[in-house]
Amino acid sequence: MAQKHHAAPDPAAEPKKRRRVGFSGTDAGVDPNGCFKVYLVFKEEEVGAPDSFCLDTVDLSHFFEEDGKIYGYQGLKISIWVSCVSFHAYAEIAFESKSDGGKGITDLNTALKNMFGETLVDNKDDFLQTFSKETQFIRSTVSAGEILEHKHSDGHVDDSISNQKASSDVEVVRMLLGDMTAGHLYSRLVPLVLLLVDGSNPIDVTDSSWELYLLIQKTSDQQGNIQDRLLGFAAVYRFYHYPDSSRLRLGQILVLPLYQRKGYGRYLLEVLNNVAIADGVYDFTIEEPVDNLQHLRTCIDVQRLLSFDKVQQAVNSTVSLLKQGKLSKKTYIPRLLPPPSVVEDARKHFKINKKQFLQCWEILVYLGLDPADKSIQDYYSVISNRVRADILGKDSETAGKKVIEVASDFDPEMSFVMRRAQAGGEANGIQVEDNQNKQEEQLQQLIYERLKDIKLIAQKVSRK
Repeated sequence: MAQKHHAAPDPAAEPKKRRRVGFSGTDAGVDPNGCFKVYLVFKEEEVGAPDSFCLDTVDLSHFFEEDGKIYGYQGLKISIWVSCVSFHAYAEIAFESKSDGGKGITDLNTALKNMFGETLVDNKDDFLQTFSKETQFIRSTVSAGEILEHKHSDGHVDDSISNQKASSDVEVVRMLLGDMTAGHLYSRLVPLVLLLVDGSNPIDVTDSSWELYLLIQKTSDQQGNIQDRLLGFAAVYRFYHYPDSSRLRLGQILVLPLYQRKGYGRYLLEVLNNVAIADGVYDFTIEEPVDNLQHLRTCIDVQRLLSFDKVQQAVNSTVSLLKQGKLSKKTYIPRLLPPPSVVEDARKHFKINKKQFLQCWEILVYLGLDPADKSIQDYYSVISNRVRADILGKDSETAGKKVIEVASDFDPEMSFVMRRAQAGGEANGIQVEDNQNKQEEQLQQLIYERLKDIKLIAQKVSRK
């Protein structure tokens, strides 16, 4: 049998290279905050325009997967346009490639539906037609509501925060949820609430205790047709208060970003304050206000309280006590709280609850002092003492205490001694001391921030 002949290998020849086998890495995922763009548009021509108003949204990661990532896409870009006419939305998804990199491929359509619900329009032409078909959506919706009057002597809504003017052709319309018309409108606003208000959740549109306050501006088109434009809204819950009253609590408030810092938020809050007084409710509160809202709320309330004689008399008495001096050198620094009768009078007259009144009280006292006077140091000591008491509370009484195990014939779990550690004591107290130092630094920061806020609000109120 013939055998195939093989040539002898050349020793000088370069050895044959081995083939390398590569393994692609696991898909690291895409951060949705880096590939999403959400735009507010008023006209058909603005859809896709590079200069459309882009929203600064909250963290979008909670809409995706367990770790907040989008998987399976390379070069992903998602553009979403939200109509300020009908509040429908349309999304365009673009990417360079799509493949399963080990963690599957995220279903973007489902994720967008979770974000925008029934407002999301699948077809672009259908979305563009909403600008002409639903031009009267807001106007027809609010026609069933109650217009609330709110007048200013200068005919403008003035914003002490930005010193800007908002046009006076603005009205607030109240609608009760539980009504299908109001519920339908709020349902279209939910996506913006989720995108713009961190940690927000939709309210129950079937609960008639919710009231919707819509901030409406009337505009005219080129043909002279009047349109109602929604600038913002507030959702307020009306609680029963024994025996025959109610309480108002602001659950959500949103001014669309296009209209922020123009006085509209202040305008809406002032209307709500007037509603609380006119309706004779027990008090008006805000559920977990963000810092900016609390700041604006306090500016408004301090201005109102400055005109109340009973409050001013109590403030003058406290200021006189501070001017006597030497409080900061005392072992116990009093909180210099207002008389309970004054707190109650303010609640009855302005519907300001006790917690909010005490916030305003510190600013009212500061306004009565001269920053150049020595008494201001005693005032700082009072604020410092109050912040410490609010943060530490009863826990401050246990500072430095230790539980030490001791030998005993009884159950070991029931044998211990509690003692207070002495200054410069055992080595194992070093960790306690470090924790106390960190706690003191945090307390000092909180005191600094509170004093800074007091001074800022006092400065703004003084300019009025």
